[in-house]
Amino acid sequence: MSNVITEQLTKAGQQIEHDSFAIVDNEAGSHEGYSEGEWQIVRRMIHATADFEFNGLARFHSEATEAGIKALTSGAPIVADVEMICVGLSQPRLSHFGVKTNHFIADEDVIAQAKAENTTRAVQAMRKAHKKGLIDGGIIAVGNAPTALLEVLDMIKHGVAKPAMIVGMPVGFVSAAESKDALSELTDVPWLITKGRKGGSTLVVSALHALLALAEAKQKSA
Repeated sequence: MSNVITEQLTKAGQQIEHDSFAIVDNEAGSHEGYSEGEWQIVRRMIHATADFEFNGLARFHSEATEAGIKALTSGAPIVADVEMICVGLSQPRLSHFGVKTNHFIADEDVIAQAKAENTTRAVQAMRKAHKKGLIDGGIIAVGNAPTALLEVLDMIKHGVAKPAMIVGMPVGFVSAAESKDALSELTDVPWLITKGRKGGSTLVVSALHALLALAEAKQKSA
């Protein structure tokens, strides 16, 4: 599958993007462990970071790609742990499917509650999203805060919410790898992770853009 959906508005921009993906495909080596759709996601992650280690570090629940496409096509909300993810996502692509992004980490009530309970803002932000009915059936996008991911996993464990999909890629040294390992043990909620310490908002954005492109391509071929 070629890079069928692009936002480049000039022939020069389109050619650069095409050449970039061709280089990724040429230098990435074997990627037989990924399905065709999964590789579209991984190659965008490599394209966004110039880090070929994600050919292997990216891990997928067996239903992740289809679940992501279905959720986006149906206009499911995206709940992000940080504003950077929401800012990085393409508004025209989101609007095409009626998808809204949400983040609450900087809200005054979230900060106040985190201080009062001696928790993190990320934990309280996910609790606020849950109260607003955004976690159940939504796409959870975590690129920075392991505690946000762990909070959502706790909700799932206690049966109070079931997201449509989780993109769990927190970066760092404290609980980042562990939170992703815990997510990878889920069987009834599709997920996409980066194994180990590597991650970040840029990767989450690139993965979601790839899913949006796959959703649009599928829509156009229907």
